Amino acid sequence: MLSYISAKEAAEKWGISQRRVAILCSENRISGAMMVGNMWIIPSFAEKPADKRTTRYESEHNIELKPFVKWVGGKSQLVSELEKKIPTKDNGLIKYAEPMVGGGALFFSVIGKYNFEEYYISDTNAELINAYKVIRDNVEELITRLSEMQLAFLPMDENGRKYHYYTARERFNSLALNEQTAVEKAALFIFLNKTCFNGLYRVNRHGQFNVPMGAYKNPKICDENNLRNISTVLQNVIIVCGDYTLSREFIDDKTFVYIDPPYRPISQTSAFNSYNSDCFDDSEQRRLALFIDEINDKGAKIVLSNSDPKNVNPEDNFFDELYKSYKIQRVSASRMINSNAEKRGKINELMISNQ
Repeated sequence: MLSYISAKEAAEKWGISQRRVAILCSENRISGAMMVGNMWIIPSFAEKPADKRTTRYESEHNIELKPFVKWVGGKSQLVSELEKKIPTKDNGLIKYAEPMVGGGALFFSVIGKYNFEEYYISDTNAELINAYKVIRDNVEELITRLSEMQLAFLPMDENGRKYHYYTARERFNSLALNEQTAVEKAALFIFLNKTCFNGLYRVNRHGQFNVPMGAYKNPKICDENNLRNISTVLQNVIIVCGDYTLSREFIDDKTFVYIDPPYRPISQTSAFNSYNSDCFDDSEQRRLALFIDEINDKGAKIVLSNSDPKNVNPEDNFFDELYKSYKIQRVSASRMINSNAEKRGKINELMISNQ
């Protein structure tokens, strides 16, 4: 007589998550699996399906993905250092969480190289998260709009570009984000990011984007191949708009967590943390530290980035005290965003981890 096991039992048998088993069942990749009531049952003799994502990346020699927007505090230059913190194979880690994803430099590097089974990304910036979701769900329509914007913008002279840019900015600020406007908002968001000053995303107290136009000669507004590749890898990614604490339900002892919060300003003129209309001050840094303690107690493997206040004040021990029970590493990075080009140089940043 044919015997069956539950999705939970199959997950334990195959060493993957129950949610991953359910996804495999829904994709008809487990022979004989069937839905009974609201749960999947699986023939006890069924074998674990090969991971198509692993096969895809091996056949394509690791897809090289790039962030689709520039982002303040982006980690492109620190990805190699951050990846050294990702535990090697056969460590039991099957989930990846980045609850403050921003531009996603590490996320895109990881998902193009590693074989985590489940991914979770989130951010409080609704426009950014909308862009992620549109790339996942409506990438061809987005590419069409961005291609039209690129064809219109690039041949223009400076005055034409200014008119076009500020018209787009006004449209972006006046357009409410909803299901009907999602694709247009995402296209405007990416267009403005590619053509604004220094790739900043900054809003005023009313939540309106207020960055002036940049001076790029030939901005790549529509990177079709990258957008399509991103769309492919985002298909099974959980994308959430909200506070980082919402990730606590996803995170467990099988999760690698990277958190990249708005940096604590190291000077009065470096406070480029207005990603939205809220302020990530020292009380927010302390709240984040409590969350780090919470997921550390769950057994998650954690890496956190932040600025090093000792760059300007060797006596400032804010983070050394806040994370005294964790490992603190100082790494060299370039200051990429500063109104004074002469002040864009090497500084130390912090990598804080529990491993």
